[in-house]
Amino acid sequence: MKSPKNILPFAFIAPAILFLSALLIWPLVQAVILSLQDVRSVGTSGSWVGLANYRKLLTSPMFWDSAWLSLVWVLTNAVLQTLLALGAALALNQSFPGVRIARTWIVLTWIIPTVVVVMIWRWLFSTSGGIVIPVLMQTGVIDQPVGFFAQPNMAFATLVFINSWRWFPFITLMMLAGLTRIPRDLYEAARIDGAGAWKRFTRITWPLLAPTLGVLLVIGTLLSFNVFDIIWLLTAGGPAGGSRTLPVLIYETAFKSYRMSEAAAIAVMATLFLMAFAVIATRWLARPPEAR
Repeated sequence: MKSPKNILPFAFIAPAILFLSALLIWPLVQAVILSLQDVRSVGTSGSWVGLANYRKLLTSPMFWDSAWLSLVWVLTNAVLQTLLALGAALALNQSFPGVRIARTWIVLTWIIPTVVVVMIWRWLFSTSGGIVIPVLMQTGVIDQPVGFFAQPNMAFATLVFINSWRWFPFITLMMLAGLTRIPRDLYEAARIDGAGAWKRFTRITWPLLAPTLGVLLVIGTLLSFNVFDIIWLLTAGGPAGGSRTLPVLIYETAFKSYRMSEAAAIAVMATLFLMAFAVIATRWLARPPEAR
């Protein structure tokens, strides 16, 4: 029989476990149950169909197209956001007049409401009254107006840019926190030994920043995969399904096609994929650097 001293830690964490179970596990269980039924719309009942919804999804070209778009979406956002955030973090880690103000205002694009972000960029990229197209034409980048949301590939690339612009300040702050933990003495010693800026970056900054980048990889992937608001407000998954990622497909299936159970099945499959990725990435990050 366990002594009260051994039971006390479990008593302290029990409320948190119950709260997380009610907030996360119970809705997931309900989604699994819903995916095994044939419910058409919210509030209606349906018959039990087992794995029929999953079999239908695995043979659906639209599902696989959306899954591929979600993968491309995550990868392109990860690359662009990392490059933007790394450049901004390295700049803000330097000493120059106004650096404190710059560090404060870097979060501006992150704290702006999504609806405002969408309105700003919709106006900037507009073919009638926007300023991006005239600037590109005057600089010779393009010779005629371009519809940034008119073609699937162009719309997808534009959405990646806007979403990266929206979220890279958050990653910048995390990288900046990692950079500030690197001892300045290492850079001074490297300068004395004659190491240039590139050598200092590859031999000091990048290796010591790698743990922070690993954590950001996991968090950024999960956040980017679940982005819905920017895509829906700007293109609604179009044109011609060119930006219909899995979150958009889930919404369309549930609330436009009135197939709640199929939407739940898509959500369950996406959740299982993200959980598997998180577990694998976390275990990989927990290994010693020499064992990776």
